Amino acid sequence: MKRRLRVAVLTHPSLVPPDSIEGYSEQEVYQWKTEYDVATTLRQLGHDVRVLAVADELTPIRDAVVEWKPDIIFNLLEEFLGRQEFDHHVVSFLELMQVPYTGCHPRGLMLARDKALSKKLLAYHHVPVPKFAVYPRRRRVVRPKGLDFPLIVKSLVHESSLGISQASIVDTDEKLRERVAFIHKSNGSDAIAEQYVDGREIYAGIIGNARMEVLPVWELLFENLPPGAVPIATARVKHNTDYQRRRGIYQQAAEDLSPALRQTVIHTTRRIARILDLDGYSRVDYRLSPDGKLYFLEANPNPDVAQSEEFASAAEERGLSYPALIQRIVRLGLNRTAGG
Repeated sequence: MKRRLRVAVLTHPSLVPPDSIEGYSEQEVYQWKTEYDVATTLRQLGHDVRVLAVADELTPIRDAVVEWKPDIIFNLLEEFLGRQEFDHHVVSFLELMQVPYTGCHPRGLMLARDKALSKKLLAYHHVPVPKFAVYPRRRRVVRPKGLDFPLIVKSLVHESSLGISQASIVDTDEKLRERVAFIHKSNGSDAIAEQYVDGREIYAGIIGNARMEVLPVWELLFENLPPGAVPIATARVKHNTDYQRRRGIYQQAAEDLSPALRQTVIHTTRRIARILDLDGYSRVDYRLSPDGKLYFLEANPNPDVAQSEEFASAAEERGLSYPALIQRIVRLGLNRTAGG
């Protein structure tokens, strides 16, 4: 019989889930589906669960740790003070409080969140990455020699496709300047422009601390995009359920990959996790070019673990049910504290 644990689920105040989804629209549920799925499943597993909302101060965490003494904190927080790149500071605070937590540790979060830094580290270790340039705020936008169009322009640090749309693909210096300015203004972050790799959008989930297991390779598919649109994971593709249905966008196990290519994905994903010092659970995003070359796009520590999302779907393909996945994530957090 599993030990009953006190589990504090750490999330943003706007994402605290209700006790039931009854009466909520599909799009409303989508906003906090991960928090609802995790908290509900932890309770079904027999654990004592409290949802802990944190936005701009650490006092609620300290008070909960001192007064309630949770056995572990299930970390679903993706930002602090409104900034995604500050999430590793919260995890550092958990370490200073000496409380176990799920997901990646601060160093891995910091390395992976910075898209340029992660690409530099991986390129040094001969992992193929698209050519890129970083455009800090309040600096001139100058395209370096050898960085050819088309380019895709993103936030340097934000995840969840924030700020990405079809307009993110640029093919002139004027459009590049306009899109970089858009990222600076709308996202409040520096921008990165990297060469757009035509091909398939594939993902590889990885779970484990010292010993890492790569989940089945997953793919994002596009069946009915508008004329002229390119198959990229825009914010609308990722988060708008009506658009997904209308445009035939879905995810499934990647098909038609040769055994050698699958082994390449598995081997490369493990290498990336070690180079970027990832632990807990993560997802690595790639583009697979038509000639079969695999390009690293970004690593996502603590990816979305809603039951309907690709990480949980890939785990289920491996034979790991959703409750078993959540329990394993908890166990990994406890084992790391114990040195395992």
